[in-house]
Amino acid sequence: MSDLILRDATAAELPAILAMLAEDVIPPGREADPSDPRYMDAFAAIDADPNQRLIAAELDGRVVGTMQLSFLPGLSFIGSWRGLIEAVRIAADLRGQKLGEQMILWAVEQCRARDCKLVQLTSSAKRTDAHRFYARLGFVPSHVGMKLHLRD
Repeated sequence: MSDLILRDATAAELPAILAMLAEDVIPPGREADPSDPRYMDAFAAIDADPNQRLIAAELDGRVVGTMQLSFLPGLSFIGSWRGLIEAVRIAADLRGQKLGEQMILWAVEQCRARDCKLVQLTSSAKRTDAHRFYARLGFVPSHVGMKLHLRD
């Protein structure tokens, strides 16, 4: 097996990325038809913003993972930046092979390279396995996350 390659995703890779997002059932029915133009609009917005990166994890020529990496400026911590890791997914047939670990450690290094003070992420309260995974990588449950849904 080849090494995992982590890089910015291309628009041509959206079908593979959307398929991984659609596998997620928390909450159920969260994704739409992959041909919905809002996905391409979102990709274009991410691609145009230097503080946003949609990452493709490639193995043997196949996109097998994805995540979004955001860099957020802030006043807190004396004007420090923070990294935000979101929407981490690994293809179902390759889970348990430490690919997610490679992705997260790579993302942390990207945040260090951008001189971020900290890296944060959220994970559904129902994902206890994911919480153990992130804790093993050094993340601590320091805050309570809350959401307010504004539309269907």
